[in-house]
Amino acid sequence: MAPIVAIAVSGAGTDVVLDGPDERTMLIELDAILAELCGGVLVTWNGSGFDLPFIATRAQTLDVPLGLFICHDPSIPGRHNPLPGHAGRVRGRWHALGHIDGYQAYRSDVGRVLPVSCGLKSLARLIGLPAVEVDRSAIHLLSEAERRAYVASDAMLARVLVERRADAMRWVDQVSTVSGS
Repeated sequence: MAPIVAIAVSGAGTDVVLDGPDERTMLIELDAILAELCGGVLVTWNGSGFDLPFIATRAQTLDVPLGLFICHDPSIPGRHNPLPGHAGRVRGRWHALGHIDGYQAYRSDVGRVLPVSCGLKSLARLIGLPAVEVDRSAIHLLSEAERRAYVASDAMLARVLVERRADAMRWVDQVSTVSGS
């Protein structure tokens, strides 16, 4: 599994990009940032199928303890094969933060009604939000500034799209403190 090269957090008045000096340090810094938040919601885009299990696996590989708790939920729909070592899509919490997978929220209704992909960039374009788009297979070729702009854009777009849903809180994962998948 490839290492994490950058992480972005976008919140009320806070936009942070972590991109070094190494993966272990980024995970420790991310966990510290999320631990400081007294409550709220962590928003991801396809986090139930990729981000949360990927981060959990990388942290386990690097022996980095996190306040991330995930559990497999076979009721979450998805087309893609699960990540190696995981049974499928997950629900999660990170410290005191609930989790919303924005992709799942939009896929459940917008994706069934409109002829549009529920990909992050597709929905952003649909409503006129500016998105940084790159060839994902060439992320390793981006300059530091390009990579930072890309991950910051994705975090901001996920947050804004979920904030625009009046029913967003119904999508918060219901998870007790469990670990593993």
